[in-house]
Amino acid sequence: MIGKILWLLATLLLTHAHLAEAQQPKKVPRIGWLAFGNPKADRQQPFLEGLRSLGWVEGKNIAIERRFANENYTRVQETAAELVRLNVDVIVVRDSVAIGPAMRASNTIPIVMLVSGDPVADGRIDSLARPGGNVTGVTNISPQLSGKRLELLKEVVPGASRVAVLGPLTDSTWDHFLNAARQLGVWLQRLKVQEADQFVNAFQSAIKGRSSGLIVLPSPITNNHRREIVNLAAEHRLPTMYGVNWYVMSGGLMSYGPNLAALQRRAAYQVDKILKGAKPADLPVEQPTKFELFINLKAAKQIDLTIPPNVLARADSVVK
Repeated sequence: MIGKILWLLATLLLTHAHLAEAQQPKKVPRIGWLAFGNPKADRQQPFLEGLRSLGWVEGKNIAIERRFANENYTRVQETAAELVRLNVDVIVVRDSVAIGPAMRASNTIPIVMLVSGDPVADGRIDSLARPGGNVTGVTNISPQLSGKRLELLKEVVPGASRVAVLGPLTDSTWDHFLNAARQLGVWLQRLKVQEADQFVNAFQSAIKGRSSGLIVLPSPITNNHRREIVNLAAEHRLPTMYGVNWYVMSGGLMSYGPNLAALQRRAAYQVDKILKGAKPADLPVEQPTKFELFINLKAAKQIDLTIPPNVLARADSVVK
């Protein structure tokens, strides 16, 4: 009799425990979204689509804490610290300039880079295959990009023997350009800019250096001031190759670069892996595999430039 009573008590306690466990809400993972720019210019739809394709729906089984620095270098460190204080499960870094602040804010919370330039040369990770530490993600840099941009610009401007390269150039990126330039027989002019007020002088230097073409590298500082750069290129009648199609949509001549939407979807895949237990140190940083050529015929006409038919035929998009 006593044994039966004990058995009933144990069963009741076990049932109560299961009911209590079932009534407890499941923890909703939180993603911290860290952006150097502002909300209006922020493009995150491909990332959200990537999450949804993997079963993560914002407001349902995942939450996203968004922080924007509005192009303020001091603010980006503060916003990174805010996300750490919120104890988010992973920080997604929207811009390369925000990677350093995120790393300084935490060396334990997983960090996924959406745009990262050359993360090995910049000292962010140990290697693409084995990042080490708490950082992984995608890079928009591919070894062949420098040569391909230079090659396409020379096809559009056949007599181009002197080309300027503008952006916050790292030594590794410049080396890639030098190697490509030697093979194509092109002399390069290095225009290193880190502040918006340097663009006017940079273009003047390109003209004084008799450069017949210009390559503008994507970066937070150039991307956020792309309209000014596009206007300066038109004013100086300088055929210009850009790294992101946003410039072409803003009136620029042509762009060649990775499909950024595809990179965001791959970053979502890495976030999914981390939320399921993977360590950033073991997730390889992925390089772009899809590239796009955009051409603006209106911009070409503005500077009396004829785009060769064979180049037009290879374009993914032509703005008329």
